[in-house]
Amino acid sequence: MPRTKTIAALLLVFAFVTVVHAQTTDTKEPAKTVASKKSTAPSGEAEAALKERRARARSLLIALSSDARSFHDQMLRARSLARIADALWRVDAEQGRLLFRKAWDAAEVADQESDRKLQEEINQQRSKTGGGYAVNLPPNVRREVLRLAARHDRVLGEEFLEKLKAQKVDTSAPSLNPNRLSDSMSQRLSLALELFRNGDMERALQFADPALAIVSRESLNFLTYLREKDPAAADARYSAMLGNAANNPQSDANTVSLLSSYIFTPHLYVTFSGSGASTSQMSDQIKPADVSPQLRNAFFQAAASILLRPLPQPGQPDQSSTGVDGKYLVIKRLMPFFEQSAPTELVETLRGHLNALNAVVKDNTRQRDDEWINRGVTPERFATDREQALLDRIDRAKTSAERDSIYISLASLTAGKADMRAREFAGKVEDTEERKQVQAYIDATLAMTSVQKKLTDQALELVHKGELTPLLKTWVLTECAKIIAKTDQTKALELVDEAATEARRIEGSDPALPRALIAVANALKPIDSGRVWDATFDAVKAANSAEGFTGEDGEIVLKFQSKGQSSVRNSDVAEFDLEGIFTELANQDYDRAVELARGFQGEGPRAVATIAIARAVLEPKKTK
Repeated sequence: MPRTKTIAALLLVFAFVTVVHAQTTDTKEPAKTVASKKSTAPSGEAEAALKERRARARSLLIALSSDARSFHDQMLRARSLARIADALWRVDAEQGRLLFRKAWDAAEVADQESDRKLQEEINQQRSKTGGGYAVNLPPNVRREVLRLAARHDRVLGEEFLEKLKAQKVDTSAPSLNPNRLSDSMSQRLSLALELFRNGDMERALQFADPALAIVSRESLNFLTYLREKDPAAADARYSAMLGNAANNPQSDANTVSLLSSYIFTPHLYVTFSGSGASTSQMSDQIKPADVSPQLRNAFFQAAASILLRPLPQPGQPDQSSTGVDGKYLVIKRLMPFFEQSAPTELVETLRGHLNALNAVVKDNTRQRDDEWINRGVTPERFATDREQALLDRIDRAKTSAERDSIYISLASLTAGKADMRAREFAGKVEDTEERKQVQAYIDATLAMTSVQKKLTDQALELVHKGELTPLLKTWVLTECAKIIAKTDQTKALELVDEAATEARRIEGSDPALPRALIAVANALKPIDSGRVWDATFDAVKAANSAEGFTGEDGEIVLKFQSKGQSSVRNSDVAEFDLEGIFTELANQDYDRAVELARGFQGEGPRAVATIAIARAVLEPKKTK
């Protein structure tokens, strides 16, 4: 996103805030060397100094909030005001509440603009591919503001949720989407889950409860997480959900499929339409829940009451989300669970209904016995089995396009295991343009997976012979350096220096350059802390030449798209963001960090760095 240049008002504000405490420097060039002040004062004087520093940090935020209200970029305005409010809350809750409301106003505009641009990108890709598209979703700024506000004030959080409900009306027909949450309810559960993960269970349930009457992936996923901490509270809410579903005339086979996940396949959700399946898995391990026989029987009774509802009369439209074929597939998938634990008469009745449906569904529906039918019901096929099944299909492929598709699937499968054979599979794709895209995507996936598995030799091999971007090479080198530093600091420093060289291959106007240099500075923290200040100074200079640099949202995006397949993988990378490095620098030397932050010409990075510095002073230090 483009960022505007420094305006005079902001320069005057920062100068006013810091003039008593530090010598003012020209904001167009960051101060590279400022004397470090190490306190040797007694504890009483140190406490007074800390109090003064906190007062200065508060003033720094108040000044920034005044300027942020006029930021041209609505996303930057919303984020800055919300984060300032969050940081100020401990010392000035009323001011924080005012800033949160102004942040919400800006977030509404930002999200509308992001939605418009996203739809334009989707339409452009569809016109090129004939229907397929792969996009990287923009940030949901209202969700960010809501999350920060609700952390402090439940009433304010409810106020924002009500605004969201009024503004975002679900235009889909409820009868066709009985298991789909409105955007406001989805936001509510997302917020509740975050509060829950942060240990605030009471407030999490206060936000979640209104949405738990609706059967959806989000509501059941929340209940599943809740059950891991408080089985009684989760089971009670699930029992009420069963009753609501059984009495709801809009409930259909997909409602039952979702409800089954709570007991039989926690965190795995499978739904069906007449033409296919949709699945989402929120956890690596799928282990049945140890619920009481009474609750399990309550599920069977509620499920049967929904599944045994008669089909529409001939000539009448089917209002369900599954259609007849999807309903058949749901029952077929769930029958093993019924046969294992449900009352015999219920099993026989449901089997008879399945046989009746068998006579009216399409032939290909009747013959389906694929992964989606058996996912979570029968043991997972090993990756080696899936690989062999793909290899067996190659000889039967009738066209080069079909063979290319299989080789792409093989490359993706093996790359996810950090298996270097993935490069060989990618190299066998016959279409030249497609092969180049696949090779870059697979090399990047292999490199990232190798780092995650701490296979440093393999990751470094890919840096030197793989098709990686300079930004990705820099990240791999710095991550390997941090791993190796524990046993070989000399080698680690060599890798950091190589990463810095690689970073400087990036075009000076590219926002990737300051991100890469920040990663270098972060890598130096545990290896050679004395060089961190100069490395960050270099990143600040680079940022001033990269108009689109924001100082946050650092990520690595891997994208592959062809007429037959498309994939987008985006991974957040905190090492590319300013917050962590300026928090660390503020803890070392507050004044010097402020001077360095003032060197940013762009509103975005300066705001991110300034807020990080103030938070480092205002927030109590976490004890280990």
